[in-house]
Amino acid sequence: MTTPNPEAHGDLDAYWMPFTANRQFKQAPRLLTRADGMFFTDDQGRQILDGVAGLWCVNAGHNRPRIVRAIQEQAAELDFAPPFQMGHPKAFELATRLAALAPEGMDRVFFTNSGSESVETALKIALAYHRVRGEGQRTRLIGRERGYHGVNFGGMSVGGMVANRKMFGSLLAGVDHLRHTHDLARNAFSVGQPAHGADLAEDLERMVALHDASTIAAVIVEPVAGSAGVLIPPQGYLQRLREICDKHGILLIFDEVITGFGRTGKAFAAQTFGVTPDLMTVAKGLTNGCVPMGAVLAQRRIHDTFMTGPEHAIEFFHGYTYSAHPLACAAGIATLDTYAEDGLLTRAAELQGYFAEQLHALRGEPHVIDVRNLGLVGGVELSPRAGEPTKRAFETFLDCWQQGVLIRTTGDILALSPPLIAEREHLDRMIDAIRVALRRLK
Repeated sequence: MTTPNPEAHGDLDAYWMPFTANRQFKQAPRLLTRADGMFFTDDQGRQILDGVAGLWCVNAGHNRPRIVRAIQEQAAELDFAPPFQMGHPKAFELATRLAALAPEGMDRVFFTNSGSESVETALKIALAYHRVRGEGQRTRLIGRERGYHGVNFGGMSVGGMVANRKMFGSLLAGVDHLRHTHDLARNAFSVGQPAHGADLAEDLERMVALHDASTIAAVIVEPVAGSAGVLIPPQGYLQRLREICDKHGILLIFDEVITGFGRTGKAFAAQTFGVTPDLMTVAKGLTNGCVPMGAVLAQRRIHDTFMTGPEHAIEFFHGYTYSAHPLACAAGIATLDTYAEDGLLTRAAELQGYFAEQLHALRGEPHVIDVRNLGLVGGVELSPRAGEPTKRAFETFLDCWQQGVLIRTTGDILALSPPLIAEREHLDRMIDAIRVALRRLK
């Protein structure tokens, strides 16, 4: 076991770290200095098996030569191009490539720089779409309890994770939330999609009865809720949401920032579940985590609704300085090439049976009250320690780190989402590290 020595790392005070227990970290820093394939290297020279694809994003594994080379060459050729009233070839190429991967009809792409920005963009598109159509009274947005849609004000408002919301005031007005689908009593230890809970989609009809459909612009959900602790949608749930949205003229937005690019066994979870949304947000795996980038994929009919009025006039007053940044576009194209060459967009479907078997073998280990899985994403829920919520999972995370395995925690839930290049021995090592840590826990 390594012995932390904060003084050996220089001054750590200036950096206010995101979503981090800053005081704990700076007493015992965990610093990564290199990465290759399935492994990080820390500042002690230890190899750390990456069990979470960086942060749900490095789907093709680290240090892929094609992607690295594309970024280097692009930086030397065109380092920046203004995105307003200007363009560059790789932006159009990447958009075309994404449209070809997306569910049928979702062939218009608006580029952003992160999942949070993608969510903000999708919400604005939804509101503006209804206004352009003459239904400007549709301003209400519906999210879901325990949903995570980034950290900007729109995403926090439709999101339903209490810790992310409670310090920031009243957030956006006119937002309501569906009930979450987490049901330990009926669905604990489900392999794949739980059998119970499709009826929870009827919550949307309750919202319609309360607010009237004519005021509701959009519903946004994660097909698989990742940051809330790997909550898998019950069988029939997403299909029923789609039916209710169609019935009432409400747009359905899928937040696929985590599930996009092969995580569930197909390019997008929409294809895995056979449900096509009106708008879809992506990021993370779009560039394999190498350069920040996100996007919103839209149904063509939504895009075309905006294409009215004088041709010289801006149709949608929204965008970012770094939308379709040349380095990000180069990384995105090279990432899609890498996925295609290695068959990574369907790799999770090949491994999910073995992954599920190994993951569910943790049932019966100390403190485990549920195990959940789909594709190459898994969650292990622990019973919280009395008076110390989240601490049991955090101690498991630290123990796995000392064993040379990186996992994630959210609340008292352990999350795994390994790179899609993982082999069975990598999955075995992740599960074994968790098992060892659980048996040492109080």
